[in-house]
Amino acid sequence: MSKYIRFSARASLAVIGLWMVQMRVWQVIENQVRIKQKVIKYMPMEKLLDAFINILAGGHGIVEVNTRVRPDEGLQRSFGRDGCAEQSVISETLNASTGENVEQMREAMKIICRTYGRGYRHDYEKCWQVVDVDMTGMPAGRKGEGVTKGYFSGHRGRRGRQLGRVVTTLYDEIVVERLYPGTVQLERSLQELVEAAEDVLEPEEHRTIVRVDGGGGRDADVNWLLTRGYKIIVKVKNWKRTKKLAQSVRVWHPDPKVPGREVGWVNDPHDYILPTRQLVIRKPKKNGEWQYRALVFNLTDLTLLWLAHKPVRPNPTSTEVLLATVHAYDLRGGGAETTIKGSKAGLGLTKRNKRSFVAQEMLVLLAQLAYNLITWTQHLFAPLAPKLAGFGPLRMVRDLFHISGKIIISDHGKVLGITLNQAHALASSFIKALSPYLARDGTWLNLGQI
Repeated sequence: MSKYIRFSARASLAVIGLWMVQMRVWQVIENQVRIKQKVIKYMPMEKLLDAFINILAGGHGIVEVNTRVRPDEGLQRSFGRDGCAEQSVISETLNASTGENVEQMREAMKIICRTYGRGYRHDYEKCWQVVDVDMTGMPAGRKGEGVTKGYFSGHRGRRGRQLGRVVTTLYDEIVVERLYPGTVQLERSLQELVEAAEDVLEPEEHRTIVRVDGGGGRDADVNWLLTRGYKIIVKVKNWKRTKKLAQSVRVWHPDPKVPGREVGWVNDPHDYILPTRQLVIRKPKKNGEWQYRALVFNLTDLTLLWLAHKPVRPNPTSTEVLLATVHAYDLRGGGAETTIKGSKAGLGLTKRNKRSFVAQEMLVLLAQLAYNLITWTQHLFAPLAPKLAGFGPLRMVRDLFHISGKIIISDHGKVLGITLNQAHALASSFIKALSPYLARDGTWLNLGQI
């Protein structure tokens, strides 16, 4: 068999491409999504795949397809492509997408999540499922559909859209994402997001903990979660209620974790549809006044200790439970908030803006798949290369997916083998983790001088 060699600055990403083809991940999308567009050279799904490869290659704009993917034949071949569309053609395909295509893409994501995700296969008898729900701003130009003034952290007066996200925190997987106009906050989207997550995960609600920021802390939302059987830990949205609850706190306990912060049990709790416990957190502001926050929850003492990563022992003290609750809520920063930061920094989530609302939704879903693919890759690394398993999306894309090398291709376009640059500090660990999977298809992976 004759063969030829192509150099690639992203030979390690080509390895990921071969693994993805082996798992038939993209085939799920091809089977589900049907974008109606005239075909001149490439099919619509091939152009969407080019956009997806560009995200994994670190492209923060569709225009970067022309410099990151189109010149790299070896990278294209590893993802099952025999070429790459030009960036303007990819944009036309995104613009040709319809609301029906978005629903088809969501259905594809559901199938992929159930087939390859660990969150769907969670063992509810062994431990709790932890689900975080959050929202983040997506700044955009004022001419875009659904772009309005709204709340965008650190950017007063900005315009954009909002992105709701549900994450299975134990597995670092994005279960659901929904794009909303800029005026929509969690109080108007929480129930839709949770119902969408239920459709994907089919959870055992009585063994699932839902953790939500204050945006989802309305009485109606708290009662809705309680009646569905969830265990919850939610920040109360009503600031007047919070101040009233604070007045019933008799003893304030300093939090050794955060200087100046104090917490106390609410002795006159607000009545929800089912029994809950409530506490108030206070912290001094710059002007010397107290800033208050209230949490409502229905978790047992032992569950709170487990969720806060504290030693679980019988008969904990009231103060230990109090602090464990606050620290368990704080850990939401390692759930949805962390995934959002990772998507923005590592995958350029807020950098790709389309005027069409539907086109933007398609880009969001492609980035969701990219994030989960990175998570599944890290799961492979965990037993063989723990150092790589601890990387966030930024380091995965910037460092791990940019190991240079040579890609050996047959005359029929099949990737026969990949040689990674032996001088790269991460190359040996990468090969150690992934070479067994490529060997199943007869593709070899080694180190060499580039």
